[in-house]
Amino acid sequence: MEKLKSVIPETLKQKITESATDDLHSTSSSLLHFFQTLPLFHQMVRDLTDPEMALCGKNKEAALEAKAKGNECFSKGDYSSALHFYSQALRIAPMDIEDKGKNLVGTLYLNRASSLHKLGFFLESLRDCSRALIVSPAYAKAWFWRAKANSSLGNHEDAINDLNVSLKIETSLSGKRQIESELNMLLGQSRLRSSPLEKPMNESSDERLQMDLQCVSTTTKGRGMVSSTDIPLASLIHKEDPYVAILLKHCRETHCAFCFNELPADTVPCVSCSIPIYCSLKCQVQAGGQDFPKCKEKYESLQHLSDDLERYIRNVTSPGSSSSNIEHAAEHKHECQGMHWPAVLPSDVVLAGRILVKHIEQQSSGGVDPQIHGILVQVAQAVYCGGSLFNHSCQPNVHTYFLSRTLFIRATENVAAGSELELSYGPQVGEWDCSERRKFLEDQYSFICQCSGCAQLNLSDLVHTGYRCIKPNCFGVVLDSCVAKYEQEKLKHFKGPNSLQEYMLSDDNIGRVARHMFEQTDYRHCFEQGHCLSCGSSCDIQASQKTIAGAETYIQRLQDAVASGEIATNLITDALKSIDILRTVLHPFNKRIAEVEDNIAQAFCRIGELQAALAHCQASIEILETLYGENHIVIGNELIKVASIRHSMGHKSAANDTSRMVAIFSRYYGSHADIIFPHLRYLKREACSLV
Repeated sequence: MEKLKSVIPETLKQKITESATDDLHSTSSSLLHFFQTLPLFHQMVRDLTDPEMALCGKNKEAALEAKAKGNECFSKGDYSSALHFYSQALRIAPMDIEDKGKNLVGTLYLNRASSLHKLGFFLESLRDCSRALIVSPAYAKAWFWRAKANSSLGNHEDAINDLNVSLKIETSLSGKRQIESELNMLLGQSRLRSSPLEKPMNESSDERLQMDLQCVSTTTKGRGMVSSTDIPLASLIHKEDPYVAILLKHCRETHCAFCFNELPADTVPCVSCSIPIYCSLKCQVQAGGQDFPKCKEKYESLQHLSDDLERYIRNVTSPGSSSSNIEHAAEHKHECQGMHWPAVLPSDVVLAGRILVKHIEQQSSGGVDPQIHGILVQVAQAVYCGGSLFNHSCQPNVHTYFLSRTLFIRATENVAAGSELELSYGPQVGEWDCSERRKFLEDQYSFICQCSGCAQLNLSDLVHTGYRCIKPNCFGVVLDSCVAKYEQEKLKHFKGPNSLQEYMLSDDNIGRVARHMFEQTDYRHCFEQGHCLSCGSSCDIQASQKTIAGAETYIQRLQDAVASGEIATNLITDALKSIDILRTVLHPFNKRIAEVEDNIAQAFCRIGELQAALAHCQASIEILETLYGENHIVIGNELIKVASIRHSMGHKSAANDTSRMVAIFSRYYGSHADIIFPHLRYLKREACSLV
């Protein structure tokens, strides 16, 4: 695709760039006419569509070559490289090819299982052995290695069953002796226990939805979601799987193409092409709509077994997932049946193709098309029809998160019946100031935000990038011209000075930093660049910015040193002097001071001075609590640092930090908090040990 882009004439590129919607037919025709005369375009189409020469098809010769490299590495004891080559071979190996009398895919799964076992990945080795046996149930060596994996995991009863099956199948005398030796050793052990073979990733509690949500028409935002009943804090209000989804290209080698979780060492490729890889057989079947092939041959060696052993074999060699059980359209199925457009097309174009396929399938089955809206997540693009009905607010009352590809929405405060439920599309109050948030939302989503955070005065927006007043004892904030412009606009909805004063009296902190507005008849004139909102004094913003630039040089040096892990004492000393300089020109609640405090805390942690690290970490949190609020998820993340430092110091107060942190995470994630943040479990255990 990049090669094609590079040969497009600049004049045509400019024409496309400057075109409008009405010019789509003309520009598309011009581009198509250019490509039709280009041999490179026709070659790419052949590469993608020819079933024999397709770039992303299976390739026996390449698979055998990768297998040979894996075998060589394994024989030399280089198990990590062997694992790499066996995985590469599995990705391109045809499912129906034999190699030395054995199914090639089954052999590759077994070889990789051996490498995984040597590397200490026993559960992954167990899963690969099971996959080899699904393809070749009478593979004695696979049953033997499965026994070794089960034994390493402590699953002695299953290991004995595996060895009994292997012993029944094995034909060589030496092989039988080896199996009998292993079997006698296991039978001699007194402790026998069994455990589940493969636990699903991100297994979560089945929390029921009890909210009656309604889609209503709002006066300023179009459609929105409300509840007909009061919603308690931390309630799960919405749960939804995507209409369609696509893994972003840069994550194809690191994340599962269906559930989007990080890939384990024992990846599973698509059975028909070499593009996607999955974390399990279940995800492979769910995405591709094609069952993992089972060997159809009948083996005499698997007959005349006990009923219990036959039942055990059926359980092991059954894939556990079937295309007949899929409740949705298999997203990848149409993409690897002759054409491999996902290899070259942008992810959003592939996503659009999946939407069209699902639309056609629903039309043919008489289904009703939902409204389509997209949500971009960290590693994938997905469409959530119900989730898209929630409007944005920079001060949201609900929080969205993902477990695998499932969207969850949870209330982060008590919401009264009839109140609109609003989530954040990106930046929130506390993260950026109003001018930055509104610009981002207009650029990304093409609307000018009029939420409460952008339409009403709030302390965070006033002080976020604010400067300190030149009077030593004044706590007022000084704004630059850009921030002052947006904050002045917020005064439009006040009917007069009395209305503004009543609002400010309801928030003491705003009164502290902007007292001057109380005393003005025409309060809009207060918002002038360089004038203190509390006492009216004038401040030289340009001089302050020069002072800040000088201090930032030393702060950046410390940041670079922390990143590299080589921290000299003089760098910390210079950074401490620099933050003192920043405090002379920036307002005490300016977010930049919090960021620098955190950087210094990290540096002290790296050199082992935990008491100093704790002091600077707490100083950072005090500012962030003012900007975000005491119960915001950002504060929960910061408390992880404080609790970790205090625990390392042996302080019993770490238990209080952990308790508060858990309460915040439960507010945002409910029962899923421990799944999303595994470190929480560790901190809770350690906190209990200190009490």
